[in-house]
This record gives sequence, structure tokens and C-alpha cells, in this order.
Amino acid sequence: MSLVLRHYLISGRVQGVGYRAFSQEQAESLGLKGWVRNLNSGEVEILAEGSPFALQEFEKALKEGPASSQVDGLKFVDLSDPMELSGFEVIENGEEPWRKDSFV
Repeated sequence: MSLVLRHYLISGRVQGVGYRAFSQEQAESLGLKGWVRNLNSGEVEILAEGSPFALQEFEKALKEGPASSQVDGLKFVDLSDPMELSGFEVIENGEEPWRKDSFV
């Protein structure tokens, strides 16, 4: 099975509404590896690795979000080399995206 590494930025009402925990639950149920965190910009950033099918299902869930959220935008870019990540975790908040060049 080929793995895909995908970098996401999600905007809207996605902080303070359980979006990170929701993302983690969805990722774990699909067997994805990676992390999720809030950014100072108000966006949520996710790095996820898994099969193309699992990532497609994950994106559907991310667009919906938990009941109290409102997703206005979801951007993603595939990165060149999978990192063979382990687990899926909520990490500390970040000031800016992990790879700013991903979304130029």
C-alpha cells in the first residue's frame, strides 16, 4: 500500500469547538498517522499520512467538523515523501504553519 503525506489548513470557527479532538478521533478511526494543532491565525493545521482512500474519507469529515464548528475553508497539499509517522496526536499550538511553502 502506498502512503500519502498531506498537509492541511482549515479555516472558519475551528478553535475552541473540539475540532482537534474530532480530527484525532476521525484520523484514528481511519488508521491515519500524524498530528493536529491550532495556529495563532485562528486556523487548524493537520499533517496526516495514510492511504489515498483514508485521506479522502478524512477530508469529508474535516469539511463537516464537529457540530459546534463551521468550516469555511480547507486547503491541502501532498508532500513528496511519506514520513512513516506513528500515532495521531494533538500537539501544542503553533505560531505559523509547519511548512509555509506548502501553501504558496
